[in-house]
Amino acid sequence: MRKLSIAAVLILISLTVGAQKKQYSSFREAFFAGTLLKGDKGPTGVQWIDEGNRYSFSKKEGRSQQIWIYDVKNQTEELVFNESDLTFPGTENPFSYETFHWTRDYQYLLFQTNFERIWRYSGNADYYIYSIEDKTMKPIVEGAFTAEVSPDGKKVGYGKEGNLFVFDMVNGQHSKLTKDGKDKYYNGRFGWANEEEFGLVQAWEWSFDSKYIAFWQTDEREVPVYKLTDFSGQHPKYMEIPYPKVGDAPPVERLGILNIEDGTKQWLDFDPEGGYMPRIYWTSRENTLAVVWMNRAQNHMKLYMFDVKTGEKSMILEEQSDAWIDIFDFFAGELHLFYFPEEMDSFFWISDISGYSHIYQYDYDGNLLSQPTQGEFDVIGIKAIDPVKKRLYYLSCEVSPMERNLYSVKFNGKGKQQITSAKGNHRVNVAPTGRYLIDSYSDVKSPSTIDLLDGKGKLIKNLAGHENILTYLEEYEYAGKELFSFTTSDGQKIDGFLIKPMNFDPERSYPLLLDVYGGPGSQGVYNTFETSGWHQYLAQRGFVVANINNRGNGGYGSEFEKIVYKQLGKWESHDFAEAAEFLAKESWIDRERIGIMGHSFGGFAAGMSLLLHPEVFKAGIVTAAISDHKNYDCVLTEKYMGLLEENEEGYHSSSMVTLAGNLEGKMMLVHSLMDDNVHPQNTFQLAKALIDNEKSIDLKIYPPGTHGVAYDMNSRIFLFRQYLDWLEKNLKSEE
Repeated sequence: MRKLSIAAVLILISLTVGAQKKQYSSFREAFFAGTLLKGDKGPTGVQWIDEGNRYSFSKKEGRSQQIWIYDVKNQTEELVFNESDLTFPGTENPFSYETFHWTRDYQYLLFQTNFERIWRYSGNADYYIYSIEDKTMKPIVEGAFTAEVSPDGKKVGYGKEGNLFVFDMVNGQHSKLTKDGKDKYYNGRFGWANEEEFGLVQAWEWSFDSKYIAFWQTDEREVPVYKLTDFSGQHPKYMEIPYPKVGDAPPVERLGILNIEDGTKQWLDFDPEGGYMPRIYWTSRENTLAVVWMNRAQNHMKLYMFDVKTGEKSMILEEQSDAWIDIFDFFAGELHLFYFPEEMDSFFWISDISGYSHIYQYDYDGNLLSQPTQGEFDVIGIKAIDPVKKRLYYLSCEVSPMERNLYSVKFNGKGKQQITSAKGNHRVNVAPTGRYLIDSYSDVKSPSTIDLLDGKGKLIKNLAGHENILTYLEEYEYAGKELFSFTTSDGQKIDGFLIKPMNFDPERSYPLLLDVYGGPGSQGVYNTFETSGWHQYLAQRGFVVANINNRGNGGYGSEFEKIVYKQLGKWESHDFAEAAEFLAKESWIDRERIGIMGHSFGGFAAGMSLLLHPEVFKAGIVTAAISDHKNYDCVLTEKYMGLLEENEEGYHSSSMVTLAGNLEGKMMLVHSLMDDNVHPQNTFQLAKALIDNEKSIDLKIYPPGTHGVAYDMNSRIFLFRQYLDWLEKNLKSEE
């Protein structure tokens, strides 16, 4: 493994000595080269089974998907499912699936097929159960919103048409558990805003003992409706979305408990007080459900314990913040910051109450038992818990905010070990008790490598190397990332990366482009190998490309992240402007040709940078951007901006519509007409404000794309070609 890393470094160093290599003939070629630069995928769709002694993974054989099991101890592989062997029951149509999950005894697979998307993550699908032993496939339900096998493996719960059901795998009977579901009134399903901003699709949970299902009931009937228009046909089609914007009434929710044994239903005696109930967790204590409550501004959190048999409740934990409180980490892919192990009578919580995110252990009465981690670094998430050895496995930024590494530590904070040791940023898939893990990592000088390790970090097997990338880089030009840091005028250290043009000549002068996102909790700069085909093509065309971890980003502690509270756009654009000024001190960067671009929050950040720092940025691309935060959903916006009546000036100052008269440089505005996330209303409001101020812009509208703007691969490539043409016209001087 180390020899490969050294080889990678030597290859990359050789790129700077002027060897003649191929360049991309078109952006299309560069775009697809990005896939090659990411390297071999290794095993995909990994799911640990058999107490973490084995894992399943997917393979493609032609057009057919296969599921294999790898035995770590014996290092053997076994094929357990092949699509080409089966048809859909009762038909001659070849079987195919989108996703699958194992039952708890690993004897069955639950397949999701024929998925029809509703929102970004959710949709209706058909579900089938497959027996590993007798290789038979049985249909469970058609057109269900979600489905999940009970922990005891005897039933399948599912949601359909706003109601919840169970299918008994022993007698083949379906039972309808709720009966009042209707349009905009759901049992076991969220509305658009809660699904999008709290990260969950399935609004119900099996209890560990399979006796109960706890569920959210969502009433969207009073939520204002936003209409999107599809102009594809002769007559337009309209999509209606109940979408609560800032200040609007959010969906009304309540929590119900379904007794699977007798079919009864009860409602928890719980008033959300105009706030949210974003998470529920079954606990190891019989009949006990944990409920997380947050106020509407999401700066006040309480944790309750409910006895679902008696209805008794108790509040065991409370936190209040001067900014906001996170209950999950979208950008890190951590759906939960509370952890309730089935085998333990205590739980873990990741909180930044100390100024950095750390792990705390509590008993079920809310008494603090331990704080396993502490220090000036953020813990990202708990990846595995071993109740027997009383040891946690967690991902943190202790080495650097630009790197993630896996550690283990005892519940009492002793015996800490760093498990991933290779330099760079690590993504890990850890077996349930930490016995094994799959580690995927790279750094700016070494392409991606995927290893199978034991729980102490010892290499068992290399699952994917980077020989193919090295071979590719011997043939093609490559512009790698260089990490840098600087200190802002107010004393804040900022990390960043830059990519120099291919065939870089320090005697020349190049335009600088910041390609940014910058939103709260995100991160733009890691110590990882550069794989963006877009960035490679920009470098080939003579651009310096850069990005930074601006204030508001995660990984640097709560003070760094939460300074943006109630004033989105101010500090982000400040840091982007100062990064540009810092880089422009280089003689080979033309300070008169500095641009910025971004998508979604990145589009907002790019637009605010143009409007607040016109002396720095001469051109910018603003894509799918929120022009005024009052237009966005209340769940996310009020979390970061506070309630409108308490922060009217903040909303006013964070609006591009308000600042439209400041535009001095060139601006390209891009949006799609079917964007259910950031509505095209934003771009049209900004366009009008710019017109009112007699500011000329370039406007690109993509029907019928969604939040990604492009609606297929050709339109995506065309979109980026338009970006490039516009940047070359507005940032590159005649050569």
